[in-house]
Amino acid sequence: MVDGTLLSALLLVLGAGALFGGAELLVKGAGNLALGLGLRAATVGVTVVAFATTTPELFVAILGALDVSSDVGFGTVVGSNIANIALVLGVSALIHPLSISDAMMRRHVPFMVLAAVLLPVLALDGQIGQLEGVILLAVLAAFTGYLLHTVNSSPAAAEMPDGSREGVAPRDVAFVLGGLVTLLVGSRWLISGGSSLLLAMGVSEFVVGVTVLALGTSLPELAASAVGAARGETEFTVGNVVGSNIYNIVAVLGLLAVAVPITVTDSVLRFELPLVVVFTLVLVGMMWRGRRLTRVDGAVLVVSYAVFVRFLFV
Repeated sequence: MVDGTLLSALLLVLGAGALFGGAELLVKGAGNLALGLGLRAATVGVTVVAFATTTPELFVAILGALDVSSDVGFGTVVGSNIANIALVLGVSALIHPLSISDAMMRRHVPFMVLAAVLLPVLALDGQIGQLEGVILLAVLAAFTGYLLHTVNSSPAAAEMPDGSREGVAPRDVAFVLGGLVTLLVGSRWLISGGSSLLLAMGVSEFVVGVTVLALGTSLPELAASAVGAARGETEFTVGNVVGSNIYNIVAVLGLLAVAVPITVTDSVLRFELPLVVVFTLVLVGMMWRGRRLTRVDGAVLVVSYAVFVRFLFV
């Protein structure tokens, strides 16, 4: 029993590390490839890189749903969004107060609120099925199209002349392929180790996703945002979380629902899903007040996350 527990813990740690490393490789390779093909840097940031940082959630949610149950995949998405807001932004704000631009409030935050509110609305009948998945993917298409339009129409976006394209570098292709393989392996290790540990303790499959798997998939965002905050790149830090929360719901959950219909229990509909909306609205309120997240805001968010996790295990 002890050996089994140690093996599960080892797989959990290795899986989280592999997810972090795989995401780093994928983001670097995909971003360089897109730039080499002639996409503008700003366009790459809001599309290719933003979606690439969500791939850990995508892999874990889909594989968790197929290997264990849809509750694991659904819990991963819900828990990741809460962790991104309360833990990632909370820790980042403690490191360095985060400034919020007017453009962020106008262009990205409304979509984050829309995605958060849409989630419990689509689950009101106790299921998020293929139709709801298609609706979420339609929102994803609209969001991506809007971002491309706003970035490409911005005078500041034209920062790479057509003649400066470097083309496709074999190294970047290797980064993308290596990142995808590492994410696949890491996802399986994280799911196997995390689910074995908590399920043996009698924890539900949904809570496994909300806690251990969500934390594991949020590691890339936490690391990137904390480093960005330490360097004073606060706009990147906030944008990383806002974009990730949008893609988690409309892309990851949309694809998951199309592949495997999700049953939503009454307890989840009454507690966890409203909390996604509450955390999102509290964050927006903090961002709106003075256009910054202070260290006090960060402390409130981190403590709120600790209370949320503690309540799950009561």
